[in-house]
Amino acid sequence: MTGRRLTRSTFPSAVHASSPADGSPAPSRPPVRAGIRATAALVACAALTVGCGAVTGLPGGDGTSAITVMTWAPEKTDATNKPGMPAFARAYARGINAKGGLGGRKLRVLTCNDNNSSVGAAKCAERAVKERAVAVVGSYSQHATSFFPILESAGIPYIGGSGTTSAEFTSPLSYPVNGGQPALLAGLGKELAAECGTAVLVRPDTIAGDELPALFNAGLAAGGGKAAGDLRAPEDATAYTGPSQQALERATADPLTDGACVVPALGDRTSTFMDSFRRVREDYQHVRTGTVLGSVDQTAIDASGGRSGPYEGSYVTGWYPVATDARWDPMKKVISEQAFTDTRIDPGDAGVQTTWIAYTVFEAAVDSLGGGDVNADTVRRALDSGMRIDTGGLTPDLRWEFSGALGSVGYPRLVNANVTLQLVREGQLVAAGDGFLDVTRTLADADT
Repeated sequence: MTGRRLTRSTFPSAVHASSPADGSPAPSRPPVRAGIRATAALVACAALTVGCGAVTGLPGGDGTSAITVMTWAPEKTDATNKPGMPAFARAYARGINAKGGLGGRKLRVLTCNDNNSSVGAAKCAERAVKERAVAVVGSYSQHATSFFPILESAGIPYIGGSGTTSAEFTSPLSYPVNGGQPALLAGLGKELAAECGTAVLVRPDTIAGDELPALFNAGLAAGGGKAAGDLRAPEDATAYTGPSQQALERATADPLTDGACVVPALGDRTSTFMDSFRRVREDYQHVRTGTVLGSVDQTAIDASGGRSGPYEGSYVTGWYPVATDARWDPMKKVISEQAFTDTRIDPGDAGVQTTWIAYTVFEAAVDSLGGGDVNADTVRRALDSGMRIDTGGLTPDLRWEFSGALGSVGYPRLVNANVTLQLVREGQLVAAGDGFLDVTRTLADADT
């Protein structure tokens, strides 16, 4: 569930790795050729034997030095971008360090731009190993097959990814804090089943997009609906007039069927799709829309015209409570005190919210060590010990097992299958239901 379909590059993309949050200069990067050799060696080691676990001692510290972590995400690319995640991670570190650090130790946050490329993701992971990071926290990447082998070889846990890839729910070193795209689409399908006699899912023409129809259809089936049409669209298009027309034609093809729905799930390009969709939908009967948080947020709704825009009346599934919920106040306090003028950080952005929860998990794991050595091994053992982590009601208490309730259907690390239902009403995202909707059973029935 990673990568872009049939896209191959002969040259590695540039990776922009910023300086650490403590202000020290970023270390120089090794030559590309050497980096590729290092990656190959690590992957080969992971494939041959766990005896290469000697490498797992590499990330860590002496118990008194700064605790180093990394947060990565794509920035300034032609597809999905998440600049708020690394920006918030640095703000979080400033706030923690202003209070004396974690257990008296300074938190050093490295950030990296994976450029939405497999080479970029691998280079970010290589730097995490080189810099002795004890964890990768609150990150986003579509290229799990490039970075997970490197992290696994070094024993570095991956805490709170964005659930974009299936590997995040299978790797024993992954600790997801939400149900990713699987939960969002299953929940949205279940909610729309009663509204949509005919539904069309518009999704990226990528490997990552290939799993989305089965998940959405599982939700529709759970709600008593029929399977949706599957419409592939370019991930990085600048306009979607053609796909919009195709989606509308398919959704309204049967005049005897009540309820036509179009559901775009195109990440950052969802807003571009909806702009094209608005221009052509007037020629068709009323069509309802729905999407998932991460593909749209309050900023996108405001930019598209608010209550007069194309999202009005749309159902949106999210992982967490709405941004106006008081449970987000501690996160907002960090933003106001440490990054008030940083426009990259939107408290309503699902990526920023995920980063906050991921660092909450990491802080709890470090606290559980009671002042002992903090390294990749000890952090991982703490998270594997069965401890339950309270996220302040933003998620259920989190606890990871090797194979959870969804292990039999290929998601052994998916421990939080709860979603929230939201509605765009009068141009505002508001809660459309009470509390969380658990889609564990729906995902268990998905034909993935």
